[in-house]
Amino acid sequence: MAKRVSVVLSENISKLGKNGDLVEVAPGYARNYLIPEGKAIIATRGIIKQVEQRREKERQRKLAEKQEAESRKTALKTIGRLVIRKQVGEGNAIFGTVTTQEVADIIKQQTGMEVDKRGITVPDIGTTGIYEVEVKLHPEVTATVNIEVAPL
Repeated sequence: MAKRVSVVLSENISKLGKNGDLVEVAPGYARNYLIPEGKAIIATRGIIKQVEQRREKERQRKLAEKQEAESRKTALKTIGRLVIRKQVGEGNAIFGTVTTQEVADIIKQQTGMEVDKRGITVPDIGTTGIYEVEVKLHPEVTATVNIEVAPL
C-alpha cells in the first residue's frame, strides 16, 4: 500500500475539505489531479505555518464581528421603543401590514444603523399596539426591539 501525501487545499473540494484544510490523499491523486489543477499544494512546514496564521487572523476577525454585533444589540436595547405610523381603520385595524423593510428603515432613521431586512422577524401585525420584533445582527447575536404601531 502506498503511503499518503499531505497537501493543503487551495479551494473548496466536495467530500475532501475546504480552502486551507490540511488533508492526506493518495500520491497519484495529488500528483495527477490536485497539484496540476492548482487545487492543492504539497504541505511543508512553512505552508502549514502560513495556514495556521491565516486561520488565527480569520478567528480574530470573526471575534471582532461578534463583539461589534453585541455592541449594536446594546445600542438597540437602549433606544427603547420605535414608532411606526400606519393608516388605521375600524377597531384599530391597520391597512396592510408592517414589513421588514419598514422596520429596517425606522431602525436606520432612529439610530443610523444599517440592518439587513432579511434578518428581521416581524410577527403578524393587524392592529395598533406594541410588538416585539427580532433582529438578527450576527449568526450568534439576536436583538429584540419593541415596535409601536400607531395611527397616522
